[in-house]
Amino acid sequence: MIYIKIIGPQTICAHKIIMQKKDTIIFDLDGTLVDSAPDLHACANRLLKRYHKPTISLKQSQKFIGDGVRQFVKSAWLQSNKEMDEIRLTKLQDEFLLDYQNQPAQLSETYPGVRETLDQLSHFGYKMAVCTNKPQVAAETLLKNLGLRDYFSRIAGGDCYGVKKPNKLHLLNLLNDLGKSAYSAVMIGDNEHDAHTAKAAETIFIICTYGYARIPLKDIHFDFKIDKFSELLTLEVFRR
Repeated sequence: MIYIKIIGPQTICAHKIIMQKKDTIIFDLDGTLVDSAPDLHACANRLLKRYHKPTISLKQSQKFIGDGVRQFVKSAWLQSNKEMDEIRLTKLQDEFLLDYQNQPAQLSETYPGVRETLDQLSHFGYKMAVCTNKPQVAAETLLKNLGLRDYFSRIAGGDCYGVKKPNKLHLLNLLNDLGKSAYSAVMIGDNEHDAHTAKAAETIFIICTYGYARIPLKDIHFDFKIDKFSELLTLEVFRR
């Protein structure tokens, strides 16, 4: 729970924003709704093996998630290679995507409580959407394969608007498409990019501590935190 000490107009305003009724929930995907690291890890290692390069560990792959597929591939490759030009990177990215988009949910699983909690939030009438740096096709395919796609009014992948998190326009463009304002929404994610995006857009941010954050929790700005997905239903911001 967030604790706010009222010391001036700015903190009073922040308190009002948090207490304002919310009707829209924007979710990150990887590390928030779905533990997708196993498939991304497996796909990265298949790529590396084709080029006779050392493979990476699951823990390493988790640290590479969140910046989009291009950066993920680059980080995996540079673990054992000191250089990479843009032409080579584009080729590797295309190979990775071709492989990954054919089988994005072989090893991936929803986190415990996700489906049941989404059922409840849907029943309560919340409009829900996904804002992810994962490419649009891969995000749509993953959600469909896991049976989650129908919960969401819109999916905004990292290639949807020409910008991606932590650029606030990724979130604001999505909210605009939904016909919603930043003040009526809550964003839920697992890392610093999600936090920066929400803060820049002046949207309440809830962090999932079980995800793929790459920096300590104490260094991430958030309004609420949850240790498991089902705890969303207990937060003050969602109480009906």
